[in-house]
Amino acid sequence: MASLKDMRVRIAATKATQKITKAMQMVAASKLRRAQAAAEAARPYAERMERVLANIASGMAGSDGAPKLLAGTGNDRVHLLIVATGERGLAGAFNSSIVRLAREHINRLVAEGKEVKILTVGKKGYEQLRRNYEKLIVDRVELRNVRVLGYGNAADIADKVLAMFERGEFDVATLFYAQFKSVISQVPTAQQIIPPKFEGGEAAGTASYEYEPEEDEILGELLPRYVATQIFRALLENNASFYGSQMSAMDNATRNAGDMIRKQTITYNRTRQAMITKELIEIISGAEAL
Repeated sequence: MASLKDMRVRIAATKATQKITKAMQMVAASKLRRAQAAAEAARPYAERMERVLANIASGMAGSDGAPKLLAGTGNDRVHLLIVATGERGLAGAFNSSIVRLAREHINRLVAEGKEVKILTVGKKGYEQLRRNYEKLIVDRVELRNVRVLGYGNAADIADKVLAMFERGEFDVATLFYAQFKSVISQVPTAQQIIPPKFEGGEAAGTASYEYEPEEDEILGELLPRYVATQIFRALLENNASFYGSQMSAMDNATRNAGDMIRKQTITYNRTRQAMITKELIEIISGAEAL
């Protein structure tokens, strides 16, 4: 049985941990507001660009002049998986849920006889994936020293991906990230960005527009920017999801620490009371013996 001193040390350590988790919760809540605002501000631009490209792409379906980024290589043998996670942990299941979705995708592709290549964005995704798929990781990007995410960070990643595509190193690229819904809900998402799969593409193509310059010139200019925009959106969604998940995780940790402190304090008081009672009995028994 632990001594009273050991119990006091344990209670003090738990209280110190509770202060840390409470402070981390407050910091995450503060950063979440800015991250959520940035993610929500980026959505309309990304969605509108996707609708415009879907409209143009529907008009060029099957055309010989369609850009390679839109039409693809005509093959799907080699897949590039861009797995975007956080740089830090202590955020509940945020990182592991994205990696789990990517792992399921990898296993399915390998079972189908496809070649898989992985580009990790974020330290935690790299650490988790290299345990089983280190040979598949062709490149990694860390943004640990980036204090404020900007479009330039996404453009650098997009340049890497587009250069690989131009060199013929893959046929299909899929982006993995967590879409921010609320503080308690972050949805792991897989989005194919090369060649792009537009949601509601047929509906977007029902209206007829005339474009100037020609559609192929517009696509040639917008498609690389589309790739960078979707990566930028994923980074912002991930950032908001990370702080939302961390806020929830630290809130749960703070509550659990409080429960532990109450239980430890009760055990300490009962043990102390039992020792005092035992000492009193010994004193009384000794006095009676005299």
